[in-house]
This record gives sequence, C-alpha cells and structure tokens, in this order.
Amino acid sequence: MRRILLILLLVVLAGGAGGWWYLQQRRAALPPGFAAGNGRIEANEIDIATKYAARVLEVNVEEGDLVQAGQVIARLDTRELEAQLRSAEAQIAQAQQSRNQVLAEINQRQSELSLADKELQRALVLSGKNFVSEQKVDQQRNIRRTAEAALAAAESKLGGADAAIHVAEAEAERIRDLLKDGTLTAPRAGRILFRLAEAGEVLGAGGKVATLLDLSDVYMTFFLPSESAGRVAIGAEARLLLDAASTRAVPARVSFVSSRAQFTPKQVETRSERERMMFRIKARVPQSLVQEYLDQVKTGLTGMAYVRLEAGAVWPAWLDSDLTAKVATQATQ
Repeated sequence: MRRILLILLLVVLAGGAGGWWYLQQRRAALPPGFAAGNGRIEANEIDIATKYAARVLEVNVEEGDLVQAGQVIARLDTRELEAQLRSAEAQIAQAQQSRNQVLAEINQRQSELSLADKELQRALVLSGKNFVSEQKVDQQRNIRRTAEAALAAAESKLGGADAAIHVAEAEAERIRDLLKDGTLTAPRAGRILFRLAEAGEVLGAGGKVATLLDLSDVYMTFFLPSESAGRVAIGAEARLLLDAASTRAVPARVSFVSSRAQFTPKQVETRSERERMMFRIKARVPQSLVQEYLDQVKTGLTGMAYVRLEAGAVWPAWLDSDLTAKVATQATQ
C-alpha cells in the first residue's frame, strides 16, 4: 500500500509539473504579429554640477530621494562673490556720481556759451554804430569759440560716463548670475541616483554634486533581430513584463529604433542570440503612468518587452492588466 501511495503521489506531482510547464509554454507563446526581446528599465541621468570653483556649503538630498523641479539640491559658499557684488555696486554709484558731475559741467558750459553768444551779439550791434572797435568784436568771437569748444568737451565726457555705468552694471549683473548659480536646483522631477559631494569639499568648475534620474522619460531598452526590427513602427504599442512583477503588464510606446545593427549586450543577451546582430529599440512608458507610480519607479529592472508589429493583431490575455486598461481608457477620453 505504501508503494502504491508513493507511486500515485509521484504521478500526481509529475502531472502537476507537466501541466505547469505546459501553461508556461502556452503563456510564453506569442500570436502572429508580435515580437519580444529582453531588456531593462532605464532613464536619462542628469549631473547636478557647479558652474565655477567653490566650496560646498550644504547638500540637502540623499541617495534615493525624490525631488521636484526647482528643489534645492545644494548650496555653495558665495561670500567672495557677495563681496565682489558690493564692490561692483559701489562702482556703479561712483560712475553715476561722475556722470552727475559731467552733467553739472555741461550746464555750466552751456551757460558760458549762452553768455558769450549774447556778448558777441551786443558787440556786433555796437560795432555797427561805431561804439566799439573791431578788436573788441574779435575778442568776443574768440570767447564764444572757446565756450563752444568747452561745451563739446564736456558733452564728450558724458558718453564716457554713461559707458562706465554700463560696464559697472554689466559686471554686477554677471556676479548676480553667478550668485544664482551658487544654489544648485533640480532641473526636472526625478530621483537622486548618486550623492557625489559633501559639505566642506572644494569642487572645481563642473564638479558634480549629485546625479539625478530624469523620471519624465522612463523607457525599456531591448533588442530585436532585423526581420522583426524592420517591421517596428515608431509609436507602435508595446507591453513590458518586469521580472519583479511578471504578472502585471506595463503599457508603453516605441519611441526609438536604432538605424544600425549591433551585437546584443551581454547584460540582456540569450545563449541562442549571442552571435546574432540585433537592433536597439526603446519603449517609453506613458508619463501619466510614471507620475502615478513615481514611488515605485526604479531603473535597472530587467524584463521582457513585447511589441505589436501589425496594427490588427490582438494582444493575448496574459499581456493585459489594470495598467493597460487604465491607459487605454485615458486615451479614449
């Protein structure tokens, strides 16, 4: 009886294993009009770096933190720039004072010219009545010419004073821009991948403080052979099955197809494809879906990408999920 029970148990286990294998094989079988490739989730990396050499005053993020666009990542020590700004503002005030002095000089020279002109007119009238000599008229003409030349010289100084003000204001504006660059902010919403500097460190121009993952563009890179890649259209519908969530398909759209073939990278190659030339393809996850599940978005996750090659092909049931239904509903609204 024990032997019979043992044999029956083995038969049941073998049948169950065979049934499971059959279901898995059936599930993995794609209907015509589809192609599949293995890949990994990726996102663009953005380096948060300094524009000029400075000491790091504080770093406000840790690795793994989610940040929003405009959020302060780090601050630099800008005391030297603040002193330069005060010096530039003092130069502006000095240049404006010099300009005021030039304006006062111009008013003075205009008054002198006006008086010299009136004196010359009087001398000409008196000379016509023989009350003054020609020598007196010549003296008044010379005085008027001198006053006119002095006015022209004063007016030329005004242009130089205005130029000095513009130079000082431009220098102050340049320093203000540098002061703004002393506060490093996130250009986009994303996740901090690496924290590369600590408070107190002195970084050179272009020194990296942190690396940000741009979660506005999350995609899976996968590879297909030429016979399948040639049929993939930009914008074609795709479904992603991650190893970490193999029962929940993620909707995506093809956003890129490489124009050149290459060997499949070792990270995602299969033994049978090792010597085959493949085309790199990107399937982009909808931004609305990324924002909704932002806390769960992680790069580096491996999985399978399935892409529809023919518009009339119907997705198999095991590649449907609540996520694909949600995106389809949003598209029809």
